[in-house]
This record gives sequence, C-alpha cells and structure tokens, in this order.
Amino acid sequence: MKLKVVRLLIWVASMFMASFFQLSAQRKAPVITGAEQMDLVVELLGDKRVGLVVNQSSILDRSRVHLLDTLLARGVDVRKVFAPEHGFRGMEEAGAPVDDSRDVRTGLPVLSLYGRNRKPAASQLSDLDVLVFDIQDVGVRFFTYISTMHYVMDACAASGKEFVVLDRPNPNDFVDGPVRKKGYESFVGLDPIPVLHGLTVGELACMINGEGWLDGGAGSCRLQVVKIKNWRHGAPYFLPVKPSPNLPNDLAVRLYASLGWFEGTNMSIGRGTFFPFQLIGYPDPSYGDYTFVPEAIENMDTNPVHKNKVCYGVDLREIAFPGGLTLRYVMDFFEKSGRRSSFFSRPNWFDLLAGEANLRRQILAGMSEDEIRLMWQEELDAYRSIRSKYLLYADYIEVQE
Repeated sequence: MKLKVVRLLIWVASMFMASFFQLSAQRKAPVITGAEQMDLVVELLGDKRVGLVVNQSSILDRSRVHLLDTLLARGVDVRKVFAPEHGFRGMEEAGAPVDDSRDVRTGLPVLSLYGRNRKPAASQLSDLDVLVFDIQDVGVRFFTYISTMHYVMDACAASGKEFVVLDRPNPNDFVDGPVRKKGYESFVGLDPIPVLHGLTVGELACMINGEGWLDGGAGSCRLQVVKIKNWRHGAPYFLPVKPSPNLPNDLAVRLYASLGWFEGTNMSIGRGTFFPFQLIGYPDPSYGDYTFVPEAIENMDTNPVHKNKVCYGVDLREIAFPGGLTLRYVMDFFEKSGRRSSFFSRPNWFDLLAGEANLRRQILAGMSEDEIRLMWQEELDAYRSIRSKYLLYADYIEVQE
C-alpha cells in the first residue's frame, strides 16, 4: 500500500514538474506574431491578388523588415497599400488627413483610409482577391486603427473579398471603462466595446463578424486570423515600434487609456513635447510644480494645446503606473480647476471618447471614482460574456522560478 502511495506521489510530482517546465519554456519563448509566420502567410495568400492595410508597425520584429517588402521578396502579388490614420509610414500627426500617394521604394499605390474616404471603395477592391490587415493596436477603443479594420471588413463583406488578420499582442490587455452606448458611434468608438477591450485585433475581428456588427448586421466577411505564438492574455508585451507619432514609448502606451479623456478638456497632456501622454499641465502655477512648454514638432503635433505657453502640472514619468484604467488624473485636475464646467472645453468630444455622456456628468456631479466604476459593472459583465466566445488565447499563468 505504501509503495502505491509513493508511486502516486512520484507520478503527481513528475506531472507537476513537466507542467512547470512547459509553462516556463513557453514564457521564455519569443512571441511570434502572425506576420512572422511567413511560410504560413505565403501559403495562405498563394497566387491571390493582395491589398495590404499596414503602417510603420507592420514589421517582422526580429528582422525589422516591413511586411510589404517581405511579401514582395517572397513573390506575393501585392497590388496596393491602404493607409490608416498617421499614414503608411506613421509620420502624419493626429487628425491630419492622409493623402493618396505612391510608395517611393516599391512604386505601389498607397490609398488613404483617413481622408475623404475611410472605407475602401468597391472600385479600389475590384482588382484584389484578399486584404491583409497587419497593424499594431494598443487595446484602447478610441485608437482609430480598429475602426479602420471595421470599415475594411465592411468593404470585404460587401464585395465578397477575403480578409486576413496577421495578429499581434495587446499591450493594454485589460477589460475596463464604459461600454460605448448607442448614439455615440464615431471613428473613436465604432463598436459597442469598453475603453479597454481586452482583445487582440484578430479576436476583435472575430467579434465584429460574429456579433453582426458589419454594415448594420447585413452580413459577415470571409475572415481568417493568423494567430500569435507564445503569447497569452495578460502576458506583458513591449512594442518594437511606436504605434503612432504621439505614443513614443511603453509608458505612453500604458497611460493612453487614462489620459485620452483629456483631449476633451482644456488641459495639455504633453502634445508638443517629446513626452506626450506622460505629462499633464495648464498655464497656471496652481496646477503643479512641474513645468513644460508645448511647441510645434514636425510629424508629432504642429499646433498643440497651449502652444508656446508655460504649463504647470505633473510629470508622470516619475510615477509608477502598472497599466489599466484610472480616472484619478482627470478627476484630480478637475478639482484643481475649481470644478469649473469649462474644464470640459470640448464636451461633445469628451463624450465620444467616453462613449457616453454619463461620465462627464458624473464627474461634474462630484461622484467618486468607485461610485462611477459601479455604474460600469453590469455592462462590463455582459461584455465579458460576449468576449469569452471569441478568445483565441488562454489567460497567462505566471510561473515563479
């Protein structure tokens, strides 16, 4: 009897150690994005006529070579490029129209999806069989690349074209914030998801398709996702290339969801400096001891809020911020303003970023962050239930060595 118990304990211990080393190896294994699985991608595209929806983040992380150049070198028939906000090379400042052009290196046409047209026209797709989306998202609803993806999926559904997502990890992998309400649809809130949606772009594409959100629920597109290898939900991921001109580093990416609200206020969040989304200030010494002066910076922001004025406030580079979403910065600076309604200098824009008008009204009414968060929970629980149907990656398990 004792021998059987000993054998059982040995077997349990061996299974535990095998799991330990498997998870440990998985954690240490390099993340392989969809784009880096080039043999699979080339096989998937075959001899099809291809359009790319890409920008400066569409690189193979290890070689640092752009997806366009890699596919052409592998003999893939890429016909044209579609460029989102900030352009194909990611050099246009926020909100600046992106013009049609030609890629200097390859001569291919680059068609704008952030100008007169945000959805590919049927005529632009007529000579294509498939569109490939490979853009690094940051997991925040008002980051516009996911709205571009939605519109491209709309166009593919209408024209019967294939849509392939080369998936990438979510560096802000949380579920939090108000869910976008009906009536607040916009390019910074196209789908009814929370501010932090907790999905990769591949998973979000599956959700958009599966929930019937395309073109009023009229159909779905022919979707394929090339999954990430060696990544799980909740695992850290640090971006090899800045995803947009004003998110220059990982701290800015982490703070983006919490500081994005300020775009609807009269505060500066560091646009016009080399540390956007890491500073908060206003031209009044009562707002803080740290000072900075927003200036015109080419390819970042040439007309920042409070341009050429000394702003007083805080430097968040000195504050540890693990990620997620907090209202404390907006609420703190609202208090510093004397709780003036003029703090919300662009109230309609603030509401579109929030995806509802309730948040602004709750702050004006003096509700605490905990009280406001309670108001989100029912819709967040319903969203989590929907989200669970489309997850392609398991939750991350940290292994202590």
